[in-house]
Amino acid sequence: MHVIGGTASTALAERISRELGNAPFGIPFTKRFPDGELYVRVGGRLEGDDVVIVQSTRTDQDLVELLLLEDAVREAGARRTFVVVPYFGYARQDRRFFPGEPVSARALCRHVEIDADIVVTVDLHSSQTLSQFSKPAFEASGIPAIARLLRERPVDVLVSPDKGGIDRAKRMSQLLDRPWFALEKTRIDSEHVELSLPPELPMDIRGKHAVIVDDVISTGGTIVEAAKLLKKSGLGAISAACTHGLFLRDAFERIKAVSDEIYSTDTLGNPAEKASVAPDIAQILRRQSPS
Repeated sequence: MHVIGGTASTALAERISRELGNAPFGIPFTKRFPDGELYVRVGGRLEGDDVVIVQSTRTDQDLVELLLLEDAVREAGARRTFVVVPYFGYARQDRRFFPGEPVSARALCRHVEIDADIVVTVDLHSSQTLSQFSKPAFEASGIPAIARLLRERPVDVLVSPDKGGIDRAKRMSQLLDRPWFALEKTRIDSEHVELSLPPELPMDIRGKHAVIVDDVISTGGTIVEAAKLLKKSGLGAISAACTHGLFLRDAFERIKAVSDEIYSTDTLGNPAEKASVAPDIAQILRRQSPS
């Protein structure tokens, strides 16, 4: 099995290759033509082998690179192509809200799988997106990676910023054997929310260390408001943890100002990247390619 790291996920791809027993690892050659079009070329002998392409699709450019890499690997004669998309862009639009809109998640699934035999991603916005693939598709979780990190740090209670993240908090709670609770959230607009504590708490939280656990941190508005609320409630220390750290604009600095630590996995390069999903992705790949 060969592992190829796209420009959006080079470091993670190398970690995955090590998890696969130091599988051959390569970085494709890329350049831009004067008109802005992307050129890619993969190296090494890939004919008859399974090839893993690792590339998050945060931007349109990342997506085009992934599609070109898939075609290049197919042209090189790969036996099977495993496409790993750690952060699957456009997945938030998983239904049509107004007439004339595309279902972006479905559209991207259709295009990504054209030259793929198996697709692997991490913590989709909605697990229902997997059903949009016609080929085998698997979703790894970022929760075990964060749990492995938090086992080495003081944690008293886990907090979900809203009820939508209850399953995530529960799973983390089971892995760390710590209590959890979810905040009550009312969204005011795209960047502002109003939060409150639930009617009942699992413990006396005064002086405790809480970790706010989320799947994606983008503008940071929810995390900032959650941290402020928890501090007012008497918590001693507050950390924030997520799978996908987008940290748009000044989100990282705003969260850092109201928390003690920020943790993210390596699906996207960011200043909070401290936990790796490579073992979890490699486990799925090994199950699909036992040889």
